[in-house]
Order: sequence, then structure tokens, then C-alpha cells
Amino acid sequence: MRFINPIKHSLKSAKPTVGCWLTLASPAVAELIAHCGFDWLVIDGEHGPSDTQDIAAQLRAIDAAAFNGAKAAGAVRVTANDPSLVKRAMDCGAQTIVFPNINSAADAQAAVASMLFPQPEQRGVRGVAGMVRAGSYGLDSRYVKSANSHACAIVLIESVEGLENVDAIAEVEGVDCLFIGTADLSASMGLLGQTRHDDVKAAVESVLAAARKHSKAVGIFATSVEEARQYREKGVTFIALHSDTGWLAKGATDALAALDLKR
Repeated sequence: MRFINPIKHSLKSAKPTVGCWLTLASPAVAELIAHCGFDWLVIDGEHGPSDTQDIAAQLRAIDAAAFNGAKAAGAVRVTANDPSLVKRAMDCGAQTIVFPNINSAADAQAAVASMLFPQPEQRGVRGVAGMVRAGSYGLDSRYVKSANSHACAIVLIESVEGLENVDAIAEVEGVDCLFIGTADLSASMGLLGQTRHDDVKAAVESVLAAARKHSKAVGIFATSVEEARQYREKGVTFIALHSDTGWLAKGATDALAALDLKR
């Protein structure tokens, strides 16, 4: 188990990182992708088939890769901004949670609170259990006291409402990164599938401006190396370079196209 959270550290230090989305609910794929050199991997519990058992298995696989020299850290995108889902993912060992569809400061505050054990100076609502994987099944006496300091909240701005409230969301203490969900955001704007539309690009700039104002990191999903470079030049430091399914499909289709056999 990791004690320090490298994702939180990189976000706070504004260090550029690159990750990958895991959508196949496969521990083997998670372990393989972890060995490829990514800084972090997001286990997708919203659009992928992963349940709690799958999340735990993939976190184990990522940790196994780290034991053998890989640097990737695991994060989990939960299905909804729901404390019960966050609690289970964190009990499995996740230190970083990606929250979908954050539309207001109140949403962001609830997200942060769901990650934290109650403390006098913190309004946490996470249920306390030390006998879980995250606490080495009760063998790590440091876990309960230290978990809050390593909790990392990444909130998705993916609707017109979220965009309108992005300044207030960015101001929330405990939010570590504003992640721009261009697919859902474009749909919310009436531009389904048009993630590179000028209005969507302007929305990205609005999120970047709010993040700079409140010293928060920005993340985004890039479908190509060129797109990732463009976002990096704009100041995005937390970039997801496609997904396990994306790389599998691209590798297969590129190879078949290169072979170019008449069948």
C-alpha cells in the first residue's frame, strides 16, 4: 500500500503528469498499462463495468506493478457524488477520487466531505473503519489518523451549470483539481459530439481562468498526442491520454491497416 499520495503531490506542485482511463474492469489490463510508464490510472466506476470487487482487484494490480518498478498510482471515478460509493472505493485503497457532474460549490463541498474522516477542523462524513484494505486490514496503525491528509478530490466540470459556477467550485477548500469533461459538457451545451467546437474551447478557457485564480490544477481527457500537447501548452497539467479500450482498438486497427491484405 502507498502511504504518500503521488497524485495529490503532483497536483499541488503543478507538475505535469499523464495518465490513462481504465474502462475494462480487468486487473491484468490495469497491471499492463501501469507498466507502460503512465503517472496515474483512473479506474472508471461510472461508465465502465467495475464494481467494488473489480475496483479492489485493479488497485491491487496497480500496486503490484509499483512494487515491480512502475510509477503509476491508481484513482477511482465513482458513479455519482455519493458518500457511500466514495467510502467503499477509499476502503479498497483509493486515495484519489474523481467525482462526476459537480455543478455547484455545495456539490464540491459534499464531495470533499465524503472523503474525510470527521475531525474537529474538518467536516468529514466518511465512516471510520481501519480493518479494510486501505488500512492493511487493521495492521497499519497510522492509517486512520493520516488518511485525510492524503485524500485527493478531482471534480468534473461537465455541464453548463457547472461551468457557470466554476469560480465558486474552484474556491472550495479541499478540491485539488478541476477536470473538464468535454464530452458531457459539449452535450450540455447542445453540441453533442462536438468537443472541439469553438464554444467548448471557450468553456475550457473559462475553467482554466478559474483554476488560475484559485491556484487549482486542471485536468482533461485527450484522444491523441497532438491534442494532449495543445492542452499542455494551455496550462493543463493533469492529462488523461485516452484509455485502455482506446489503445487496444487503435493498436488492432492500425496493424490491420498497415498489413493491408485483401481478404
